Amino acid sequence: MRPDATFQLGKDDALIVVDVQNDFLAGGALAVTDGDAVIAPLNCQIERFSGAGLPLIFSRDWHPPNHCSFAANGGSWPSHCVAHSRGAQFSSALIVPESARIVSKATRPDSEAYSALQQTGLTAWLRSHGVRRVFVGGLATDYCVRATVLDLLDAGFATVLLIDAVRAVDARPGDGEAALREMIAAGAIPGRSGGSGMRPQ
Repeated sequence: MRPDATFQLGKDDALIVVDVQNDFLAGGALAVTDGDAVIAPLNCQIERFSGAGLPLIFSRDWHPPNHCSFAANGGSWPSHCVAHSRGAQFSSALIVPESARIVSKATRPDSEAYSALQQTGLTAWLRSHGVRRVFVGGLATDYCVRATVLDLLDAGFATVLLIDAVRAVDARPGDGEAALREMIAAGAIPGRSGGSGMRPQ
């Protein structure tokens, strides 16, 4: 594909927006640095997919208060995205069409789930809707985006990673860049949101 080519959407495409929730944004319990910067490019593509009548999926952490990932319960993270809390809500700046499918993950106290495909039934749903290629953006590059992209590739979906629409936790410096390299090495196609089109990286 030429560097100036754009991704033309087809009837077998879908968009997954990963975890753009208040607790992962500025002021949240587990804020991702510059996380709010993903909203504008994602909104551009949400409108594009919605206008084309293509599937839109929004994943969210939807934890019980006693979730195993919380530090108070021996986990690695502060309490975040507790179901029905303000922190678990999608950003008010994010466009979430009524027709979108909402996928809740890590809903059981004893089970962590970073991928939008893990224990959600999303893989079967995508296949039942004829999806063959999935575009992915959201938070965070080195955790839930990474896990979702790798699971999509393992399941046989062509996967486009919107690299201007992701940001990393970088718990260790360089984690985000390492995750990008890993996803691309596994077969993800790096792309950028580009106004009315999407440019390959």
